Amino acid sequence: MAKKRSLFECQACGFQTPRWMGKCPSCGEWETLIELSQEQIEYLKKSSSSKNPTAARARSVTEVQEDNYSRFSSGSKELDLVLGGGIVPGSLILIGGSPGIGKSTLLLKIAGNLASTGRDILYVSGEESAGQIKLRANRLGANEERLYLLNEISMESILSDISLRKYDLLVIDSIQTLYSEETPSAPGSVTQVRTVTFELMRLAKSKEIAIFIIGHITKEGTIAGPRVLEHMVDTVLYFEGDGNSELRLLRGFKNRFGSTNEVGIFEMGPGGLEDAKSMAGRFFDKEKLQAGSALSVIMEGSRPIVIEIQALVAESYGHPKRSSTGYDNNRLSMLLALLEKKLDLPLGTYDVFVNVSGGIRIVETAADLAVIAAILSSYRDRELSSRTVFLGEVSLTGEIRDIPSLQQRLKELETQGFEKAVVPSKPQYESGIKSYVAREVSRIVEWIFV
Repeated sequence: MAKKRSLFECQACGFQTPRWMGKCPSCGEWETLIELSQEQIEYLKKSSSSKNPTAARARSVTEVQEDNYSRFSSGSKELDLVLGGGIVPGSLILIGGSPGIGKSTLLLKIAGNLASTGRDILYVSGEESAGQIKLRANRLGANEERLYLLNEISMESILSDISLRKYDLLVIDSIQTLYSEETPSAPGSVTQVRTVTFELMRLAKSKEIAIFIIGHITKEGTIAGPRVLEHMVDTVLYFEGDGNSELRLLRGFKNRFGSTNEVGIFEMGPGGLEDAKSMAGRFFDKEKLQAGSALSVIMEGSRPIVIEIQALVAESYGHPKRSSTGYDNNRLSMLLALLEKKLDLPLGTYDVFVNVSGGIRIVETAADLAVIAAILSSYRDRELSSRTVFLGEVSLTGEIRDIPSLQQRLKELETQGFEKAVVPSKPQYESGIKSYVAREVSRIVEWIFV
């Protein structure tokens, strides 16, 4: 009697091995390898043996014709900005985010906007009934005749419905709930997610249907399921921000049809997620700063945003703690070591906590100077001026270096009525902002309380 062959598959990355291992050698995750049943193994054998690749002839790049993408607006300027100018027909777009942050709310509102323009939209939900979605549509003002709802988790049933009507856009809520009857595994498994995503990709390209996929995220903040899900889609968007705050940030991490530098900013209101009207004063106190707070300007794509950085320096009664929210923790440790060396501050005996207000996550180094100013303000228990902003990247040698788009940041400060800015170099053009140039961290003490 032939011995049954064992096969284990990683639930994080899809890696397969004939023997069980505690740690996946592909993605490095622990306890993610599970044994496949003999039915699943036979399915994989059948699917791999059925492949019959046809010979393809390579062509010179000069002979290839360019694809012309004709975008259409989603009805949301912020979403269009992140997508690179609008929705591309035939594109596959993945949206991730923590539960309750507004993924379903945004896409249902977008679906209603497009249906009101005469486009046929299909909203597929495997988690909510059609009646539940109808209640949310009433609140969002998305009751449109050309918006169709389908409560289904079978991929074959969804494809059957799509064959009866030509849709311009399809929303899948969510990818982890769908399954294909041809794949012998549970919904949400690696094999199912891979199979269903491939079917959606083939559907999008063959019928020129733009498809939005909602994906759950893990506690580490990544899309649940295999990494192949992100590789197969055209665009990957993530919601950021505090779920308890009314502001939401939609950031692009992958976009085959545009730039990934732009960020969309939304605010939650009675009518669902709407485009944020203005960012002026959203992330800082306009009147007065408390001790331990400093202002800076970060660039989110092409948009300058004034933010408040808060620091708390308190005497430690054990091992000193260093913690940051919205700012890189390793960079915080570097700045603290630099302050001890250059300014002789005994921060080794203090707990230091840093927070970026409003749930914003800083991904650039232009706010380094503001972090130092906030730490010094908290250490000395003296408030800074709410009319002064700190801009500059701090190096390991204590040098304050230039930052990109300095003139654009200063222009935004002038528009919002700020008066002073501590900068690494003299601005190229004159502005209404009085600039204090500091090239070394040791010089910051001279300007910090001006």
